[in-house]
Formats: sequence, C-alpha cells, structure tokens
Amino acid sequence: MVGKGRLLQLAFVFAFLKSTESAKILVVVLIGGSHYLLFDEISHVLHEGGHDVNMLVQTGNPRIKGVNYAGRNNSYRITLWSAGDEYLSSYNKWFLEQQKLFFQGKETFHGFLDFMGHLALQCEWIMGDNDLMNSLKAEQFDIAVIDAFNPCSLLVAEKLHLHFVAVHSGNFWSWYLAGLPSPPSYVPAAHSLLTDQMGFWGRLKNSIIFLISFLSERMILAKFDKAIKTCFPVGSEPSLSELYRKAELSIYNTDFTLEFPRPLLPNVVYVGGLLAKPAKPVSQELEEFILAAGENGFVMVTLGSMLASVNVPMVLKEMNRAFSQLPQVVIWRHLHSQWPSDVQPAPNIKLVDWLPQNDLLGHPKARLFVTHGGLNSLMEAVHHGVPVIGIPLFGDQFDNMVRAEAKGLGLTIRVNQLQAQELSNAMATVIGDKRYKASALALSRIHRSHPFPPRERLVRWVEHIVQLGGGKHLRPFGLQQPWYQHYLIDVIVFLLVIVSLIMFVIIKILRSVIGCLRRGGKSKVA
Repeated sequence: MVGKGRLLQLAFVFAFLKSTESAKILVVVLIGGSHYLLFDEISHVLHEGGHDVNMLVQTGNPRIKGVNYAGRNNSYRITLWSAGDEYLSSYNKWFLEQQKLFFQGKETFHGFLDFMGHLALQCEWIMGDNDLMNSLKAEQFDIAVIDAFNPCSLLVAEKLHLHFVAVHSGNFWSWYLAGLPSPPSYVPAAHSLLTDQMGFWGRLKNSIIFLISFLSERMILAKFDKAIKTCFPVGSEPSLSELYRKAELSIYNTDFTLEFPRPLLPNVVYVGGLLAKPAKPVSQELEEFILAAGENGFVMVTLGSMLASVNVPMVLKEMNRAFSQLPQVVIWRHLHSQWPSDVQPAPNIKLVDWLPQNDLLGHPKARLFVTHGGLNSLMEAVHHGVPVIGIPLFGDQFDNMVRAEAKGLGLTIRVNQLQAQELSNAMATVIGDKRYKASALALSRIHRSHPFPPRERLVRWVEHIVQLGGGKHLRPFGLQQPWYQHYLIDVIVFLLVIVSLIMFVIIKILRSVIGCLRRGGKSKVA
C-alpha cells in the first residue's frame, strides 16, 4: 500500500504538472496607444508563463513610434488585421482633429460616441472577415484575454465561442460593466472628480452622476447594435451588457496605491503596475544631458503614447516658457517634425521623438514627471517614487489625477487654463516641497510590498480559470439577475404596495369608526 505521505507527494506533483500545462490563448486588442502597450506586456507575460499566445491586432490605428506590430522576438505570435488605407487615412485625420480639441480642453461625450461609432464600424468589418474568423476558429484556443474598453473584443470572443477574461485598461470607472458593488456614498463615479470623502453635496452630485452613467452606457453600447445584427444569426444576437457580466474574470489595470478603497467581487483582480520594472541604464546621449544638470536633476515630459506632440501652438508656447524657468533640464517627448519653426525650444530642453519612460523614471536624478495622467504612466511614477504634475486631456485621466492629488503624489493643471507662470509655480512647488517626494516614496513602498507582484497575479489567475474551464465559482448569482431584482426594486415596490394597502385599510376602518361615533353622538343628542 502507498502511504498517505506518498499520496500527498503524488497529488502535489500532479497539481504542479497540471498548473504548468500550456494553454492556447487568444489576446484581442483592437486599439493602439496605451492599450497596445498594456496588451503587449500581458501577451509577453503569459508567453513567459509557458503559454501559446496569439494576439489579434488592428494595424493603422494611432500607435506608438518605436513599437513594432510584429510582436517581440522569441515571444508571442501575432495576427494582423487592417481596415484598409482609405478608411484609416480618414479615421486618423478625424483623430488628429480630436487631439486638437483635447489640447483646448474641449473633450465631449459626443466626441466619445463618435469614437465608439468608429470602433463599431471596424468591428463589423472584422467579424465579417470570414478568412480571419475561420483561421482563428481553427486554432481552437482555450480562452481569450480581451480589451474590455472596446466592446468589439467581447463580440469577437463570442463569435469564436470562447470563454474570455476581460481586462479593463483603466481604473474602476467601468464598475457597472463588471457589476461591481459601488455605494455612491463613498465610491466616486467616473467623471465626478470627487474623492471617497464626500459631504452632502458631493454625495448628491455623485448619486446623480451614477444614475446618468447607466444612460451613458446604453448610448455607448447601442453603437454596436448594427454590427451585432449583421454578424450574428437571427435569434442568437448577444447583449453586450450581459457579455460583460459573462466574463470568467475581470482584471483591472489599477492598484490601491492610487485607487480609493472600495468593495470588489471574487471574480475581480487588479494588476496595476505591469509596465513598471527595474530601470535599465539610459543611452549615453541622455545620460550626458542629465549629468550636465548636476544635482538639479531632470524633468521628464510626455503626454501619452497617442499624443506624441502638442498641436495647439498657444499651449506649446506656454509649456516651453514654463520649462525655461526651471533649474532642471527637461527631456520632452515631442516629434521634431511637429515642432513649429517659429518657436525656439528653451536651452534646457531636449526634444526626443521617443523616450524610455520607465528607465528615466527609475533614474536617480529624476525630479518630476509631467504627464497626461494615464494610468500606466502614474503607476510607473508610483513604482519609482517620482512626483507628478498632471495635465489631463481625455477619458479617465481627470479622475486619475484626482486620486494622485488626494494621495499627495502631485498637482493638476487644466490644459484650457494652462499658463507659463502657473505651470512653472506648480512644478517648483512639487519639486521643492519635500512632502510630495515623501508621498511618492511611501506609495512606492506600498506598491512594491504587495504579497504578489502584478505579473504573478495575472498569470496565476488566468491559469486558474483555464484549468477549471471557467470561473463560475467566482461569479455571484447577482450578475445574472435583471436590474430590478439586483437592486430589489421588485421587493421595494411589493413592500410599498403592502404598506399602502395596510394604511388604506386602517384609514377606512378609522373613518368608519369615527363615522359611527359621530352618528352615535347625534342620536344621543336627539
């Protein structure tokens, strides 16, 4: 007979071998910029975990100079799809006009709906490409890891009949898509610009925005109705809101070093900081430029992977003038080809078309990071303990900077109010006031001391879902309930009806008794 100890050893070996089995994973990311950067890292991390990863990428979208859509050497595979040069030319022209509006502080919900309209049209073409879809089906993937920001990613997974893990590339702004419990008394709604500590008027504002967010969601998802009707058989058209709740796992690219504490569900995992790594030495050219500043150090400036240049002259001139007043040198990511010929860069500025953001943040002479407030950038700043000045331009960047300010990481400047002296004063304050650096280092310690690093959390949780064939054991039944059941509207209505009936009966009885008493009194008088 085999002893209990031997059985336990065999069970452990079997579990270990099972956990290291290679899975075939489809990663779907159909947007460029920071989305591509994040999913490039996710794909590579899963590949390093021993899995066969194929990433479906749409080429031609606004993307990043220096990043090759062919993927990484000796890493994951890649499948390319393109909407065609004619459409992409008009789409990128539209996106360039949107960038100008961002730099003027004119981000609008209408513009965001237009963006979703473009994604929906592209989605219809992607799912209508039979050669592409058939080739992906033939691979027989075990699971898909999709970009939850773009509803098309969910539809592609559904079209291929794949279980999927939804990765939310921003903060918890999309709580309603994953069905997260979000008490408006202390969980700020997206675009509320509130912290978790709200007074009465703040809670009132937050509650109204919470209600509006449901209507906004309907309008956004409705953009994909045509693609769904066109690409799915009649009678089996999926509901996007139900698809989001169907995710085996919801992974959020955030971390509680920046995010306010809030309730989560068992099927929700956060992996913020995937792109933050130990810094490598920078190029000799950059190192010599930094050393020339001595102990003053340097300031790094970049406004996001999709916004390589400041294309509003007034904003650019004010930024240039503000940087000229710094004793530090400035490394500014700005395309040389897009720099206006009538503006001379300040002597302490070095313009670069692309910069190693993580490595510069990890440099010992980094004093300040001027950023758009994207979550990847802020998490890298937190990891390396560098304070920030935020110039939010669109999306969740405004809410991200509210959190950064609340945590003492830095200050925010509104782009439509940006003036040289105001920006210069803000930078001098953040660099000179030791409290900002102390807060940045404290956040860095919190982030780095997490029991499990983001990479390990990502791989282990995806493997957990693959091994079990799904995540039903993690999904609360509440995610399957209609909204009126989930929020107990039917129970509340029932109780109101019962109470109303009881009150009605009581009132009728009282009226009847009072009427009898009055009639009895009159009879005695008579």
